[in-house]
Amino acid sequence: METSNIITALGLALLVIIIIASTVKIVPQRSAYIVERLGKYNDTFQAGFHILIPFIDKISYKHTLKEQAIDVAPQTCITRDNISVEVDGILYLQVMDPKNASYGIDDYRFASIQIAQTTMRSIIGKLELDKTFEERDTINVSIVEAIDKASEPWGAKVTRYEVKNIVPPQSIKDAMEKQMRAERSKRAVIAESEGEKQAKINVAEGDKQELIAKSEGEKQKRINEAQGKAAEIESIAKATAEGIRAIADAIGSANGKDAVNLRIAEQYLLEFGKLASTNNTMIIPQNMADISGIIATATSVFKETAKK
Repeated sequence: METSNIITALGLALLVIIIIASTVKIVPQRSAYIVERLGKYNDTFQAGFHILIPFIDKISYKHTLKEQAIDVAPQTCITRDNISVEVDGILYLQVMDPKNASYGIDDYRFASIQIAQTTMRSIIGKLELDKTFEERDTINVSIVEAIDKASEPWGAKVTRYEVKNIVPPQSIKDAMEKQMRAERSKRAVIAESEGEKQAKINVAEGDKQELIAKSEGEKQKRINEAQGKAAEIESIAKATAEGIRAIADAIGSANGKDAVNLRIAEQYLLEFGKLASTNNTMIIPQNMADISGIIATATSVFKETAKK
């Protein structure tokens, strides 16, 4: 009898523990629980401590309020120029209204993925292959807008979408690689020719500057030479004028004329002596007295000049 009482007490205690455990609910941070009462929505439990009515209240749905990253599986899309490409991506969404996320649609994650894939096929079909690599941002924005509009009744909001990979067929990859190599070779040839062109321009410019510098130097040299010659001529003229002025003063002084006669005779004899030393044949006056006659003639010419 005592044993059966103990067993009954233990059973009641276990039942109480089970009822308390099923009644008390602790909701984690950034989570929300949907509570139904007799099969009908009753309340949304946010983070914290909550109590349910046993056998009447039931937690039907549990949602995380954190941002979720959902992998969108690769799918085949056909571009505007009829090239098949495989495209995948990552969808980021967040539950904003747990009630609508529970009752607005059966599975908001699956529905969001399906809309992302169909929108992706539609957008890729409007673009050529080359543009699909360039228009990633446009694709992402378009998918976010499409899903966000459709998911508004579901209580979920799409924060962003990112295209991960766009994979063309192997034949297209080979053609693109060949095109890339050709483009790089073209750029290399253009760069080399531009370098040669610039080098020739630099050499020509250097030669031009050199010729200009040489001409400027030659011009300055001639100017300097002309200025030197002018200064030389001016100096010689001044010296000659000074010499003539000094001779004139000397001639006008006492015994100046005798000195002039003596100078004429000396010059005559000097030149006559040079003639005798440089020629094998020499004509001399018949009478040496003619020398004095020549000197006298030169002296008379000097006198007449002096009178004038």
